[in-house]
Amino acid sequence: MKRWRRPRRSERLVSRTIQLRIVSPERVLLEVEVVSVRFPGADGAFGVLPRHAAMVSLTEPGLLRARTVAGEEVEFLVHDGFAEVRGDRLTVLTRSAERPEEVDLERARRAAERARARLRNDRARVDLARASAALRRALVREKYGRRS
Repeated sequence: MKRWRRPRRSERLVSRTIQLRIVSPERVLLEVEVVSVRFPGADGAFGVLPRHAAMVSLTEPGLLRARTVAGEEVEFLVHDGFAEVRGDRLTVLTRSAERPEEVDLERARRAAERARARLRNDRARVDLARASAALRRALVREKYGRRS
């Protein structure tokens, strides 16, 4: 009868992928296995690789880029939300997300102009935080949006 022995370090399975999930209030937008992810956090851009330390971060409007196991690059525009790394799983909970090619550039330009007008209007009772957030979202959509 063979005795059990502890596997050698080289024999242990080491995860080389991350399970990425992007979730909005309406649905799961993306669920894919990737080798790396870069996303905009409140403290700057974050890079996540397999075996990353556990963390939770606020996300800022910006471009999330992930490289799949097949070597393809996946991009999503994410807006305000949270990102959680636990084990080899990254979950991004966001108010909304879209692929760059889905962005309506004209609508993004109009939204940016409306937000700028609200911020310039001194007499109106404007919620500055909401107007600033709307402007940031619109500028990100303009910057990363692509024509189909």
